[in-house]
Amino acid sequence: MATDLSTVLGIIGNVISILVFASPIKTFIGIVKKKSTENYKAIPYVTTLLSTSLWTFYGALKGADGLLVTTVNAAGVAFQLTYVTLFIIFAPKRKKVTTMKLVGLFNVVFYGSVIGATLLAMHGSLRLTFVGILCVALTIAMYASPLAAMRNVIKTKSVEYMPFLLSFFLFLNAGVWSAYAILVKDIYILVPNGIGFALGTVQLILYGMYKDKSKSTKSTEMMEEEGSAHLVEMRMNGDDEHPKNRGIIKGLSLPKPSLDRQYSVQNILRSLSYGPYDFYPPGALDEDDEVENGKM
Repeated sequence: MATDLSTVLGIIGNVISILVFASPIKTFIGIVKKKSTENYKAIPYVTTLLSTSLWTFYGALKGADGLLVTTVNAAGVAFQLTYVTLFIIFAPKRKKVTTMKLVGLFNVVFYGSVIGATLLAMHGSLRLTFVGILCVALTIAMYASPLAAMRNVIKTKSVEYMPFLLSFFLFLNAGVWSAYAILVKDIYILVPNGIGFALGTVQLILYGMYKDKSKSTKSTEMMEEEGSAHLVEMRMNGDDEHPKNRGIIKGLSLPKPSLDRQYSVQNILRSLSYGPYDFYPPGALDEDDEVENGKM
C-alpha cells in the first residue's frame, strides 16, 4: 500500500515539477522575439541545469527505486539546456562569453568531476551518500531566491512581484516530494523539499498578509497618475488661470513622495531586471552589460 501511494505521489510530483520547469517558457519566447536577453541573468538557468543533472545522476544510482526521480530531473535537464542554449544565442558578446564560461565550469568540469569521482573512486552506498549530499547542498543554496522574494515583499509591502501561482506550485511541489520522501525513506529528497515546503508556506502567508495592501497602493498610484494627467491637460488648454479651476489645480498638485516610498519604488523597479526563475537577490546590471545593450 505504501509503495502504491509513493508511486502515485511520485507521478504527481513529476507533473507539478515539469510545470515549474516550463514556467520560463514565456520569458524565452520574448527573448527570441526581441533577439535579446535584455536584463535577464544566465546564472539561474545554469545552476538549475547543474541541479537537475545531479539529481538525474542520483536517481540513476538508485536504479529502479530512483526511476521517478530520474524521469522528472531528466525532463528538467532538457528544459534548462534549451533555456541556456537560447540565452547564449541571444545574449550580447560579453554576457555570452560569461555564460559559456559558467556552463563550462559548472556543467562540464564540476559535473564531470562528480561523475568521475563517484564511479572511479567510490563503491557501494558511499556513491549514493556523496551525490545525495551534493544534491541537498546545491538545492538548499538555491533557496536564496524565495528568501530574497520574501524580504522584498516585507520591505515594499507589495506582493506584485511574487506571483501567487508560482509560489503556490512551488509550495505544492515541495509538499508532494516531501511526502514521497517520507514514504520511500529518502533523507536526501526530504531535507531540501522539507525546507522548500516551509518557505513556500511562509510565502503564501505573506501573500495573504500583503495582497490587499498591494491593491490599495496600486489604487492610490492610479488616482495620483490620473490627477497629474488632468492637471497637465488643464494647463495645456490654458484653463489653469480660470478662478474656478485654481482650487481644483491646487487639489491636484501632488506632494513629493516621501523618501520611504521612493526607496520602495526603486526596489520594485530593480526587481524587474530579473527573470521569474532567478535565484539571487535583485541587483542592477553591471555597467558593461548596459553599454553592450545600448543603454548608455
